[in-house]
Amino acid sequence: MLSEIPKIKQVRGTLPAKELDIHLNLIVLLPVRDFNLKTLPYGAEIAQRLKRTGHKFDGGRPFVTDLPNRNSTRAAIAGIDPESSAFEMLTLARRLVAAHTAQKPGTMAIACYGLKPAMAQRACEAVVAALLAANFAMPDYKSKPDKPAKLREIHIYSNDPADGYARSIAEAKGNNLARYLTALPPNELTPGNYRRRIEKLARANGWKSEFLDVKKLKARGAGAFLAVAQGSPEPDAGILHLRYTPKKKSGKTALALVGKGICFDTGGTNLKPAKYMHGMHEDMEGSAVALGTLLALTELKADFPVDCWLALAQNHIGPKAYKQNDVVKAASGKTIEIVHTDAEGRMVLADTLFFASQQKPKLIVDYATLTGACVGALSTRISGTFTNREALIPTLIRAGAESGERTWPFPLPEDFEDALKSDIADIKQCTLDNDADHILAATFLKKFLTNDSDWVHVDLSAGNHKGGLAHVPTDITGFGVRFTLNLLLDQKII
Repeated sequence: MLSEIPKIKQVRGTLPAKELDIHLNLIVLLPVRDFNLKTLPYGAEIAQRLKRTGHKFDGGRPFVTDLPNRNSTRAAIAGIDPESSAFEMLTLARRLVAAHTAQKPGTMAIACYGLKPAMAQRACEAVVAALLAANFAMPDYKSKPDKPAKLREIHIYSNDPADGYARSIAEAKGNNLARYLTALPPNELTPGNYRRRIEKLARANGWKSEFLDVKKLKARGAGAFLAVAQGSPEPDAGILHLRYTPKKKSGKTALALVGKGICFDTGGTNLKPAKYMHGMHEDMEGSAVALGTLLALTELKADFPVDCWLALAQNHIGPKAYKQNDVVKAASGKTIEIVHTDAEGRMVLADTLFFASQQKPKLIVDYATLTGACVGALSTRISGTFTNREALIPTLIRAGAESGERTWPFPLPEDFEDALKSDIADIKQCTLDNDADHILAATFLKKFLTNDSDWVHVDLSAGNHKGGLAHVPTDITGFGVRFTLNLLLDQKII
């Protein structure tokens, strides 16, 4: 499932021409302004080629050329603007890496010239992130599959003070895992097969594992989850609970990660048309992001315990499928009037969030490809966030900006609860109006939290973006791992 991560070798200082000639593939990072190109190895020739093509270093477009040395080294050269956002830096890094993709290099050199150490570190980290994403082999079922990239080593020449890029590697492993799982076809990644894959991963990483199957969920009264699962011919749905415990007790309170794992979403009785059902094997991306985040935190040996709750099911059509106007009782005791069977994500999350919050974590973060309304509001470039703590709103914006996985928070005003009032049950699942469904969905989920934990809900509108996003070259982005690590490790909200 996870390919080997290339070795990263750091050399302090610049890359001289003699050593440059050893490399076949090179990424050169320069200041976007006030830099004399002629001071570079082969700089005079590069300057002449730039002049002929009219290329300008604007911080967004790399200049690609083959150097006039014995190996015809392919060089992708970019000016680094200190005012660039993390997203812009990562996007530039993806373009720099893409210039080498066709050659499938075994070794890549990154050389900084004229950059201050902090700027060099930022730029090199972006390129490393892009290389680790591009080097990863996604699922391929072709009879003659494409040969995967075989990048074995990354050589970094810089005054960058970073040491080993452990965080970048951990984030890449988490993101790669999330993208790989999300890309698997639905006949391959059924809830049962998914659970078995995860349990194997749990054994490899020392996570405790407990599976709440249909029988156990019935005993716990998880009627919201079971309403969605009851339409499946295979009784393999359930909630998988994983637990990471640090080796040294720190006294810190726990984090809970919760993920929507709908392995295929037909829409249920309210069947989706073909255009909108295509790609619904990706409706489990929230669970994959939660799992990828758990893996990244484990790799980094986080000093706080982490619970990961994955709601694994399918939303099938069939004689036992739930339907409009059904009334079901959730594990919290609240009754829910079903309004639309294609709003199944909030149903499985309602019980999963309740179970997660019963354990009194300091913070709950849930991830879900939940609503089309969030895509309509933000496009597929940015994901939406919601929280029960207004004080966290600036922090969520900052974490998105610093990580390059941009998020934008939406409010949760109390008057939105009026739209979910039911004449027959405690709450409606949703409405049939085009009335800010992303806010209504979050309002619904909030009702199933207990014990007043801090809560962040991530509606993954940027889970799939055509052509890739930031440093990630695939349509499936695995959005959320970098964002969450920034939230936890840089913003320190736990």
